[in-house]
Amino acid sequence: MGLTKTDLFTTEQNELAVLAKCLAHPARIAILQHLLKADACINSDLVQELGLAQATISQHLKELKAIGLIKGTIDGVSMNYCINPEVWINMKNTFNEMFDKHSCCGGDSCC
Repeated sequence: MGLTKTDLFTTEQNELAVLAKCLAHPARIAILQHLLKADACINSDLVQELGLAQATISQHLKELKAIGLIKGTIDGVSMNYCINPEVWINMKNTFNEMFDKHSCCGGDSCC
C-alpha cells in the first residue's frame, strides 16, 4: 500500500493495518509470547531463547517498540523489555471489536 493511498482509509483502518503488519512476522510473535509468558520485564538473552542472531532480535524489538507494543529501558549495556499494557489492551480491543462486529460464515448468508 503506497503512502499516498492511506488517506483513502479511516484512521482506525490505518492503525489496524500497522498493528497487523507488525504482528506479521513469526519472530515478533515469538518475542511477544516470551514477554507475555514472563509476565514481567525481562533482560534475559533472547538470542538463546529464540535461536536468532542478536541483530535480528534487535531489529524485531525495534519494530515492536516503534508501534508501542513493548517498552524498554536501558541500564548500562543491558536492556529490559516488557509488554506495554495500555497499548496491548488497546490492540486487543481493536481486533476484538472488528471480529465481534463483523460475524461471518456462521450462518446461511455466506456465499
